[in-house]
Amino acid sequence: MSEHVVPKKLYYTIFAALLVGTALTIVFAFINLGNFNIVAALAIAGIKASLVIFFFMHVKYSSKLTKLWVAIGFIWLFILLSITMTDYLSRAWLVYQP
Repeated sequence: MSEHVVPKKLYYTIFAALLVGTALTIVFAFINLGNFNIVAALAIAGIKASLVIFFFMHVKYSSKLTKLWVAIGFIWLFILLSITMTDYLSRAWLVYQP
């Protein structure tokens, strides 16, 4: 198994991008965008998470099997969030009468 050597400049660039993403998250937290606030925050968080996964966890330079396991993890996360949301959204259907 060959190790991929990543230059330090790339790590510093990704770190700077993560800091910019954090600053953008803070800026968008103070701007009233209505229902778009959560969309903007999740989009920024998704970009930051993908940077960490691809570069700091070296998935970009890994084998296809590792990339498959990362994809399976995200599919499983989507399944769990879907089940949680169906439970959360269906709670309003019940009417409690004492």
